[in-house]
Amino acid sequence: MVHNTPSEINYNESFGERLEQCYSGAVYDTLRSMGYPDQILPRSIRPLDPQRAMAGRIFTISGHADHTVDGHTTLLEWTRMLSRAPKNSVVVCQPNDDTLAHMGELSAETFVYKGIRGYLCDGGCRDTVRILETGLKTWFRYHTPRDVVGRWVPDRFGEPIVIGNVSIRTGDYIMADRDGALVIPQEIITEVTEKVEEVLRTENKVRTAILQGVDPVEAYLQHRKF
Repeated sequence: MVHNTPSEINYNESFGERLEQCYSGAVYDTLRSMGYPDQILPRSIRPLDPQRAMAGRIFTISGHADHTVDGHTTLLEWTRMLSRAPKNSVVVCQPNDDTLAHMGELSAETFVYKGIRGYLCDGGCRDTVRILETGLKTWFRYHTPRDVVGRWVPDRFGEPIVIGNVSIRTGDYIMADRDGALVIPQEIITEVTEKVEEVLRTENKVRTAILQGVDPVEAYLQHRKF
């Protein structure tokens, strides 16, 4: 299979904007019905602000712990990572580390200024009060004040990564809310988005019927959705 490089991928935000109006349960139901039941990221990855949904096209990053490099080198490589992230993308990071914070205030501020839609990391976060103030939609596993200086470097950009049991490619899509995060393969994003929107329209019809006194069994049989 041929994978697009980051520079070849169009980070059009339209699918992200549409999916952010949906919810993860409807996205999961749609993926399951299409034969993709295992696209959910680990439930330990949680939103900093549960009130906000996040969706968009993914740009992948991975890294590794390295205690042999000096502070200057780690910060230089970190800022290069910030520089590489494409506008309108959701940056998804596999740090291969569970001891450090892989997002902080100045980095979040940078991403917001660059037009990044959000950040999800299978790792840690610090400066969370400040990050909330920046408005960057952020998902992560744990809090810690320990930063990456002299301890961690990014090593791959735009290459496939794995979080939990989910394979993730640059160009795939992510949809996340307070209930969880899912990865949508890029090849089916149009079909998934349209089907999810149809699910929401059908659910609204069921809701209206229930509120008008229709028996739930009758409402289900009429719309085949509940």
